[in-house]
Amino acid sequence: MNDVLTDLERLREIALDQHGFVTSKQALDVGVSFASLSMMARRSRLEKVSRGLFKVPQVSATPHDSKMKAVLWTGFPETCLSHDSALDAWEISDINPDKVHVTVAARRRITRAVPLSFVVHNEDLTPEQVTWWQGIPTVTATTAIRQCLVSGVPTYLIRQALERSARLVPTDQREQLTRLMEDRYA
Repeated sequence: MNDVLTDLERLREIALDQHGFVTSKQALDVGVSFASLSMMARRSRLEKVSRGLFKVPQVSATPHDSKMKAVLWTGFPETCLSHDSALDAWEISDINPDKVHVTVAARRRITRAVPLSFVVHNEDLTPEQVTWWQGIPTVTATTAIRQCLVSGVPTYLIRQALERSARLVPTDQREQLTRLMEDRYA
């Protein structure tokens, strides 16, 4: 049996774990050249989403494509889903964000126009503040609640998140977040 993978098969292997998306850096890391990426895009074997980001059409769409797309779009390895979007992902609040919120390191700067459907935040996060949700790097529920407190999410949504987060947020952290919420208006 022939074990040689084509460039498209290598990209599909990556894309299966990333809701159908692959970055040009990831492609280069597995030996797929820029020339091959360009050729596959011209032949509609790949869809160019933006600079350095491609969609593999053979990978089925998921309800979370837009979230993964936002994380990969930045091109920074530490990017994660955050703020309102993370709160929504953890399903502990009735928040319904109209944009996908992501966080990159404080030192990072985006030099191209940010799509209107994304919000990019700058904050240095520790490894303990980031986990995985549906295969997407995402801040923990504790961090999402704290970020939403700072960014001005309405109190009733924060209170709801605190009440519903018992399985995700330890009691001492919920109590600390509750104090921060109450201090917000003191």
